[in-house]
Amino acid sequence: MKRRLPIVGKIMLVVCASIVFNSQFSKFNTLQAQEHSATKAMCLSILPGAGQVYNHQAWKIPIIYGAFAGMSYFVYDNYQSMKMFKDEYLFRVNNPGATNLPAYATYPDNSIKSLYNSYNQTYQLMIIITVGIYALNLVDAYVFGHLFEFQMNDDISLGPGVMASPFGLHPTVGLTFNL
Repeated sequence: MKRRLPIVGKIMLVVCASIVFNSQFSKFNTLQAQEHSATKAMCLSILPGAGQVYNHQAWKIPIIYGAFAGMSYFVYDNYQSMKMFKDEYLFRVNNPGATNLPAYATYPDNSIKSLYNSYNQTYQLMIIITVGIYALNLVDAYVFGHLFEFQMNDDISLGPGVMASPFGLHPTVGLTFNL
């Protein structure tokens, strides 16, 4: 049986491919002025890491996918533990005096419920953190898309100066940026 990609996935794939193709095609078109777009970088980051590649920061991709892999592990592990303790608690409620997990036979029912609640809260927290990492991926692409053409100037000086106030002139030490 052949698996099919959902329609939303197909649409996202076509949009991302067309954005990437257009950005790559514009590099070779000498008549068209090249302009780096922060919005384009953020849109590309719908696929995590694509915006970072657009911003010439491909070194961030392993960090992003490593964070997603780690969080996926924690989400899965907490879900499995939560489900195990939920099933055990429901088994005990429906069959008083019986236990489904021999390793936890000495635990009272309220401890099993507390373990379920603890793993449930941790599971939900891991999902929130995963969504936060995804949002951070989008924000990173957008911010560094804006900073893409930012140039550092070596003409920064530190030295004495004079500052005027209502009481006269006062000597100061200042930092000067020449742009």
